[in-house]
Amino acid sequence: MEQPSAKRNKMDKLWAMTVFVRVAECSSFSRAAESLDLANATVTACIRNLEQSLGVTLIHRDTRRLHLTEQGEKYLASAREILRAVEDSELAVRSQLGELRGPLNVEAPISFGHAFLCPALHGFAERHPGISTAVTLTNQPHNLIEKAIDVAIRMDRVEDAGLIARPIYEARYMLCATPELAATLPEHPQDLDPLLCLGVLPEERRTSNPWELTRGEEVVLLHPRGRLHFNSNDALVEAARHGAGVIHVLDIFTHRAVQAGDLVPVYTAWQTSSRTFYAVTTRARNDSAKVRAFTDFLNEVIDSERKPSSFKAVQVRPLGKR
Repeated sequence: MEQPSAKRNKMDKLWAMTVFVRVAECSSFSRAAESLDLANATVTACIRNLEQSLGVTLIHRDTRRLHLTEQGEKYLASAREILRAVEDSELAVRSQLGELRGPLNVEAPISFGHAFLCPALHGFAERHPGISTAVTLTNQPHNLIEKAIDVAIRMDRVEDAGLIARPIYEARYMLCATPELAATLPEHPQDLDPLLCLGVLPEERRTSNPWELTRGEEVVLLHPRGRLHFNSNDALVEAARHGAGVIHVLDIFTHRAVQAGDLVPVYTAWQTSSRTFYAVTTRARNDSAKVRAFTDFLNEVIDSERKPSSFKAVQVRPLGKR
């Protein structure tokens, strides 16, 4: 019969593997410690004890960065396979009990969170009561590995290499105004007064992007010159709901206001551009049952007509290598 000390030793080795993999992924002891919510000294001691136990050096340390040795590269590949097998086994047992359990860390843009994610999360919690979902809303994306993020919602291109991006929502720009204001607008968008157009300020800019509308070969460019400009879609929609002017916003952000009758779409015969939202994961977490459950739930609750035509997962490359 196996002694308790031997069992503890095996568990300690699994934990050491987890720490080593995180250090390798972060290329930093301090960033790995932060992502694991551990002291730097604890992570350093864990790796040192692991190397002593194996009798090899896994990591070369210098003042600039960490480098895996040849033995370290081989051990990393094996450790990932073992940890993935352990997780799969645990999830298989839990699935037989009909329940997924554990924490799920999600990051999303602020406007997307307010307009879509937060209202939908109650349904996810009811379906998977064993999952504790922590949501961070931010317009400053974080490194998924360093912050231990399981799923991040990103819009358009993702600049990190080695990530898996799955399209979940294709949003289209729409022009909206209150019913009262819409009734006074000219028939042709070319005649729309720019002073009625409220703009969104891009990051680190003080002028709003132009609006482009097309109908056949006809193209209209509108330059918002209204008295109000915002760096927040939420604020822009609220201003429009109070009659401040016409807005040009992705439909996902105006959906509730349009449903409530506070805003109505205008110039609907004209085509506008679209942008795609992606559920992004690291390759290591892409096969997680909790991640799959979350992305499957998002796909279910999103209007099927607005889903992207292809749901094939793609590996994202650095911008300079496209």
